[in-house]
Amino acid sequence: MAKLARTPQLSQRPPASSPSVRRRMQNTPTRDTPAELAVRSELHKLGMRYRVDVAPVAGFRRRADIVFRRAKVAVFVDGCFWHCCPIHGSAPKANATWWKAKFERTRARDRDTDQVLRQNGWKCIRIWEHEDPVLAAKKIGRTVRSRVETNIP
Repeated sequence: MAKLARTPQLSQRPPASSPSVRRRMQNTPTRDTPAELAVRSELHKLGMRYRVDVAPVAGFRRRADIVFRRAKVAVFVDGCFWHCCPIHGSAPKANATWWKAKFERTRARDRDTDQVLRQNGWKCIRIWEHEDPVLAAKKIGRTVRSRVETNIP
């Protein structure tokens, strides 16, 4: 008896379009990406110390890439593909419907995360992976220092 091909539900990940795509997706890190490491290295050169991959607010399941607890600054280094960069973002042609919904959920989650953190007194900084890590680190450093000096507005 032949099996019917199942249309993947939006919550279910569809099968990869090729073995090479499957390998690439499996090898994509969720933390310690080259962009994150570059920004963290520049922050360290500026003498800044921070926490990595932690939830800024207790009980909040979402984690920031870089956290400055005292200043209440959460930094997210967003990948151009996963977070739909307006310059470099692209949508796969295979499983296009699923990917479109996935990207919409990611953008909605990012907006919700920023809102929840702001409501709890945090400043969110989002950096695209293609941004210059030196400039990003300087921007982050200015924000952290100003919030510490002013006792976090």
